[in-house]
Amino acid sequence: MGPHRQLVDHAAGVARLRESLAAIPAGDPVRLAKATTNLFRPRGRAPRGLDVSGLTRVLHVDPVARVAEVQGMCTYEHLVEATAAHGLMPLVVPQLRTITLGGAVSGLGIEATSYRNGLPHESVLELDVLTGSGDVVTARPDGEHADLFAAFPNSYGSLGYATRLRIELQPLGRQVALRHLHLSDLGELVRLVARVSKERSYERQPVDAMDGVVFGPGEAVLTLATFDSDTVSPASDYTGQDVYYRSLQRYDRDRLSGVDYLWRWDTDWFWCSGAFGAQHPLVRRAWPRRWRRSDVYHRIVRLENRFGVAAAIDRRRGLPERERVVQDVEVPLERLEEFVGWFLEHVPMRPIWLCPLRLREVDGPGGARAARSWPLYPLEPGRTYVNVGFWGTVPIEPGRRDGDVNRMIEDQVSALDGHKSLYSDACYDRATFDRLYGGPAWRAVRDRYDPSGRFPTMYDKVCGR
Repeated sequence: MGPHRQLVDHAAGVARLRESLAAIPAGDPVRLAKATTNLFRPRGRAPRGLDVSGLTRVLHVDPVARVAEVQGMCTYEHLVEATAAHGLMPLVVPQLRTITLGGAVSGLGIEATSYRNGLPHESVLELDVLTGSGDVVTARPDGEHADLFAAFPNSYGSLGYATRLRIELQPLGRQVALRHLHLSDLGELVRLVARVSKERSYERQPVDAMDGVVFGPGEAVLTLATFDSDTVSPASDYTGQDVYYRSLQRYDRDRLSGVDYLWRWDTDWFWCSGAFGAQHPLVRRAWPRRWRRSDVYHRIVRLENRFGVAAAIDRRRGLPERERVVQDVEVPLERLEEFVGWFLEHVPMRPIWLCPLRLREVDGPGGARAARSWPLYPLEPGRTYVNVGFWGTVPIEPGRRDGDVNRMIEDQVSALDGHKSLYSDACYDRATFDRLYGGPAWRAVRDRYDPSGRFPTMYDKVCGR
């Protein structure tokens, strides 16, 4: 499709989006009309949603300037397909294929390149946003709409929806060389993360990406990845019978194709596919490869949430009810050992994922490098954090209520000067939420771009029931 046709189609898609917003009566809930979601919190049903059907494409990739023009509802699966054809990738590619670029920017995202490149919104050069007033404005780091640009990340649609984004790209190796460091001491892992974060290398080899897994007390693996475009050697394939996370315990070194590395966690939804039997050798042979992907597992979970078949079977067997604990939290690196120790003692869930991150540093005036802060997710520039991800359910113990474990985790994260991603259950009261997630900054931007309150408030959208 030619550039002119792309622009015409994009304009038509934006027009349908604006028309669909205008058609929703004032006071009715405003939500996206889309088939997939990567949210895990309850969502009410709206009688009609915003029409985003015309906003799912990559508009243009410039391999020389290393930038891409992308529509807001384009999935990373389609975005990577377009950029990889030029040997490029977005600076951060969240783990799951159906996460959209607009979703990763307004709801945050993370991956193993985040220790170098920060979060997905930090590679955005400009974006067009549909606001609650029905206007589409172009927001950049400076200029008339710089306030919206700064507040959009972590706003979860409460300040508007991205229709187009211009993002930076980086080279993607034809293959990725992996080094799995097996550690029995979490303190040693903390020291290694600090060292690699500072030097961006390990034993004279560049480190392009870094993440880890804690399998239990005394067993952790830190994986260092190097993008390699010069050497092509036999590579592993974890889309078939083998399961990626299990390979971390077996191997010291491994290789994947560049694209397979980006989707290494999607095939088995990290390790959560085991809950559906998809890792059992017999089941795996019968489970079509095209259905070994996160969105299929997510549909199964949504069906269970709707009909409660597994929960009913557990009740007949006399098993306790279970609480959903699906969270990603960021804690400062120096508090990681304390948090993981607490988690392993109080939450019966293994493994857990570790992903170091730092806000991205860019060249500033006079050549000095610095990171900017983002008011709705106020991480500290220059400080190393670690995202800790854990996804599953735990039995509700006698004397406890559904939600108690999630509240315990929230309290512990706050006590350690951390933050929690908001794609899943959140139990904060409004005052605490405003303090942790930039309430005053959010309100100032909301008053300017959505004075009549067409979109739900950030608190109601994240914590409402």
